[in-house]
Amino acid sequence: MHKVKIKDFVVGKGEKLCVIAGPCLLENVELGKYVAEHMLKLADKYDFNYVFKSSYEKDNRGAASNNRGLGIDEGLKALQSIGETFGVPLISDVHREADCAIAGEVLDILQIPAYLCQQTSLLLAAGETGRVVNVKKGQFLAPENMASAVDKLTSVGNHNILLCERGSSFGYNRLVADMRAVPIMSDLGYPVIFDAGHIVRIYGISSKDPRGGEPQFIPTLTRAGIAAGAHGLFVETHPVPAEAMCDAASVMALDKMESLVQQAVAVHQLVRSWDIN
Repeated sequence: MHKVKIKDFVVGKGEKLCVIAGPCLLENVELGKYVAEHMLKLADKYDFNYVFKSSYEKDNRGAASNNRGLGIDEGLKALQSIGETFGVPLISDVHREADCAIAGEVLDILQIPAYLCQQTSLLLAAGETGRVVNVKKGQFLAPENMASAVDKLTSVGNHNILLCERGSSFGYNRLVADMRAVPIMSDLGYPVIFDAGHIVRIYGISSKDPRGGEPQFIPTLTRAGIAAGAHGLFVETHPVPAEAMCDAASVMALDKMESLVQQAVAVHQLVRSWDIN
C-alpha cells in the first residue's frame, strides 16, 4: 500500500490514526480557529494526526438560496490564516477544474465531492497540482469502481491519494455503510478514510430540520469503520450544531468530539496491533 505524506506525518498501514474534522462550511475565520484549536488539543492528548477540514464553498446545496460559503478568494485567505496560526494541514472541497491550481496553493489536500468522483477533468486537474487528493466515493458506486478515480489521478503522476467511504444509497434519501468497502478500497493500494457523518444525513429533509440527520449513530459507525481497517476518520463538527450553516442536523457537536476520538484511537490501536490495516 502507498503511504501518503501530509505535511509532517504519514497516513497508511501501521501509522497513527488521521482525523479530518471541522465545520462543514467555513462560516468565518473565528469559528475555524476555535474548532482547530480544540481539535489540536485533543490530537495532543490522544495521539492522533489532525487535519482541519472546512469548505470555502459548498456547491451541492439543496436550494439555490442556501448559504454556499465565503467563496474561493475570501475562503482560501481564511483557511490560510488558520493553517498559519496553528501549523495544521488543510482540506476543502473543490468543485471546478479551474479552482484546483488556486486552491492547491493553500490546501494540503484537495477533496473531490462524492457527486463528482467520476468527473475526469476535475480529477486530472486536482491530480496535476501534486497535492494530496481525497476522493469521496459516490453513494452510487461500488467500492471497487473507485479504481477509475485512482487510474485518473495516477495517469498524471499523482500517487498522493486518499479514498473516502461515506455510505451507499439504500433506497431514496437514506445511506448505509457497507463495511466491506473499507478493505475493498484498501486493496486498490491507497489509504481509506471513513466518513461517519454523512452516512447519518437523511436527504430530502432540510439540514436545519432536526429530522434531517441522526448524529447519535456517528460513534457506532466510527467504531465500526475503524474496526474494518480505515486509516483515518472524517467527521464534521460544530460548537453549536443547530446554528451550523450546513448539515446542522448531522454534524457532531464539538463537545462530544473528545469521547469520539478517544474511542476511535483505541479501536485503531487495537486493529493496528493485529497488523490487518
